[in-house]
Amino acid sequence: MRNSNRRIAFSQKQQSQGGHIRPLVFYGMFAVLLTTNVLTLVALLMSGDISNLLKGSADQLQVAYQDRIVALRLEVDRLHSRQYAQAGNLNLQLQELSHQQEVLSEQHNYVKALAEKARELGIDTAAIEDMAPIDDTLITGSITPARASEFPDLEYITQSIGNMMDESRMALTALSDAATDSADTIVAELDRIGLRPALPEAESSGVGGPFEPVPGDINPDSLVNDANAVVAAFERFRIARDAATLAPIQFPVTGKVRQSSTFGVRKDPFLKRQAFHAGLDFAAPSGTIVNSAGAGTVTFVGRKSGYGNVVEVQHMDGLITRYAHLSAFITQKGAKVSAGTPIAKVGSTGRSTGPHLHFEVRKHDKPVNPAAYIKAGKQLARFL
Repeated sequence: MRNSNRRIAFSQKQQSQGGHIRPLVFYGMFAVLLTTNVLTLVALLMSGDISNLLKGSADQLQVAYQDRIVALRLEVDRLHSRQYAQAGNLNLQLQELSHQQEVLSEQHNYVKALAEKARELGIDTAAIEDMAPIDDTLITGSITPARASEFPDLEYITQSIGNMMDESRMALTALSDAATDSADTIVAELDRIGLRPALPEAESSGVGGPFEPVPGDINPDSLVNDANAVVAAFERFRIARDAATLAPIQFPVTGKVRQSSTFGVRKDPFLKRQAFHAGLDFAAPSGTIVNSAGAGTVTFVGRKSGYGNVVEVQHMDGLITRYAHLSAFITQKGAKVSAGTPIAKVGSTGRSTGPHLHFEVRKHDKPVNPAAYIKAGKQLARFL
């Protein structure tokens, strides 16, 4: 009985608790549904603002990217502009170097022409024989950014052109010095035999004037002055050489000869006593060619007492050369002769003991020692 009562009481208690749980679940589910509906309504109402917000962010991001792209393009343009500007500067340098190299090529050709002229004149050009040849290939073309790497170092080219300019200048100086030294040598030798050709001074002492800067259109590095100095030195040398050519200083006999008698007092070959000998005797086979010792005019062809057959040539500064004991004449009176011109043949006519040439040099009709003239001719042979 007690047990039955306990079961009934437990069952009633469970029913009482179940009646309380069901309303709580119901209200809870209702609250969840209500909240969900409210949030959905709010989302629907605010969907436009959220869309606008998201759209605004996208627009800002796009503008930022566009600004960055513009900035990058400006940077690329700036770099291209700088590159083209540099290429333009390089082209200006290239044009200047090309012009300098053209001038250098012309100057080098002029130096070579002067050196060749010096050799023709007999001037020693050994000082410039080792001069490095100048590359006549001109710099051409234009530099673009794409081709900039194809061109060599312009600074190196500039330095090379400067070095070649210096070499040309040194070559001109060497030519001028060689011509001046050669002219001085000729003048000194001619002075020893009493001949003094009128030469322009190597350097004029009559100079002066106010100082003025070099005009802008004149290049102070030009080789014009150096070239002019060479031309002046060549002209001075030419005058000296012409004077030496006119002077009776060349050996008058061709072939193998020996000097058989000197100038001055000697024993007469016939009278065997002291006598004055007015020239030099050169023993040589009969028929040996006799040449004029210098440039001049033949003033006598014929016989003279004691001399036999004679030829006389009038030279500069009152000088006369006399060629005696000849076997034949190869010239005639009034003929213009140069140094080395054949005029007669060796013989033994007149007062002679055998075939030989009697050679005299007379100044204002007074005999002078021919040995000094022949010695001068030997010293100046390379110029003659």
